[in-house]
Amino acid sequence: MMTLKDALEGKEYLVQKIDTDDEELNAFLFSLGCYAGEPITVVSHLKGGCVVSIKDGRYNIDNQLAEAILI
Repeated sequence: MMTLKDALEGKEYLVQKIDTDDEELNAFLFSLGCYAGEPITVVSHLKGGCVVSIKDGRYNIDNQLAEAILI
């Protein structure tokens, strides 16, 4: 398994696990549609994080969050 931070741009991955003890963060990711079994694509890597595509939305997430999403 690797983290979203290590993902290749434009390749679709399946979320395997969200590795955080922060319930608010878990709830936030769930509200975006980011949870185990869901496809996720890194659109581009930025200096402080990355832009991801989940379902029909695009979101900018920081590196700390990207490292908590295992693919």
